[in-house]
Amino acid sequence: MEISVKQTKKAILWLCLAHLSCDIYTGFLNPIMPFIAAKLGFSMAVAAVIISVSHICSNMFQPVFGFIADNILHRFFIFWGLILVSVFIPLAPNAPNITVLLMCTILGSLGSSFFHPQSMGFVSKFSGTNSHECSNNMGLFISLGSLGFAFGPLIAALITQTLGLGVISWTSILGLSLVSVMFLFVPKLSLIEKKPEHKEFIKTFKEIFCCNQMNLLILIAMMKSLIANSCSILLPFLWKGMGYTPFYIGSALFLFIFAGSIGSFLSPKLESITSSKFVLYFSMWATFPMMIAFAFTYKAHPCLSMIIFAIIGFTSMLAQPVTMVLAQRALPQYKSIVAGFINGFCWGIVALCMSVLGAVAQRYGIMPVLVSLSLLPAICSYAVKYLKEYKEN
Repeated sequence: MEISVKQTKKAILWLCLAHLSCDIYTGFLNPIMPFIAAKLGFSMAVAAVIISVSHICSNMFQPVFGFIADNILHRFFIFWGLILVSVFIPLAPNAPNITVLLMCTILGSLGSSFFHPQSMGFVSKFSGTNSHECSNNMGLFISLGSLGFAFGPLIAALITQTLGLGVISWTSILGLSLVSVMFLFVPKLSLIEKKPEHKEFIKTFKEIFCCNQMNLLILIAMMKSLIANSCSILLPFLWKGMGYTPFYIGSALFLFIFAGSIGSFLSPKLESITSSKFVLYFSMWATFPMMIAFAFTYKAHPCLSMIIFAIIGFTSMLAQPVTMVLAQRALPQYKSIVAGFINGFCWGIVALCMSVLGAVAQRYGIMPVLVSLSLLPAICSYAVKYLKEYKEN
């Protein structure tokens, strides 16, 4: 039995909503971590390590789960990923000690790692062979995830400030309810595809790393995630030190990531008007001057600095859909694995660096570190010159 176009569109919509829900949970911890740290009595450096572990677990293993997903037609990772992230991330703020906090963080983050590569692979496969439609669907999928990641800090901060950290655990109901609905509306791939040929793990990853286009896109994705990660992890500590409330911090992160979701949504449209290379160049260059402007305004002109901060979010996430689609076109036989690398592995590598950068920022200051980091994407934008662009089908 084959599924209709209407069913595939409905499946893509529910996958996008699931991405929204999943990333709401993954956005919970950044704004409230300074307050969890104060509750349990650990430093910013330790907090940066915990958040880095979270990002490593939610990102570094995505290529592996993507490899397994490309070898099966079952929906295992989509459902269990959303279940894990829905249950354990909301439990983390209630942790009585740092060990339990770390365990909840790891299990919830692994759920995110389960979900992302297979869901992106499903969106690509349900989109068919039309590259323009695939770009639009991927743009919607990524922008809704970014929107969820934007609302996560706002929701967590609002609950923390008004009701307390302990109430966050009740939000699990949202994700668990969505899982049951997805089971009905996201069909098995066996309805539209034959069972895939079994791929050898080492051979597959060797083929991926031997692809120059893929290596360049991994570098670009790492540079963009460096900005998003460093801002999301370090700036809440800067603002808490200035005396701002949890809701203010959550609102600031919401603006940053919400602007990024708009950038992701508009990315395919800007690409169709200009080119994929233009989008990548602009995204990688614009962040540096904006970060300098933020550094000069965050103390004396906080409202203006928030506008600049939102623009940084817009520019830094503008290139995400373009990067993903270029990677999947370069290696179309490995859609889920490629998604795991671009959306996950790159963020995990940056998270490893953040565990060190937290200590560096504590010693030398948060803003000098952020300004220095924002220069790296501009320097690495030279790699865009060597990318291959693909014509529409």
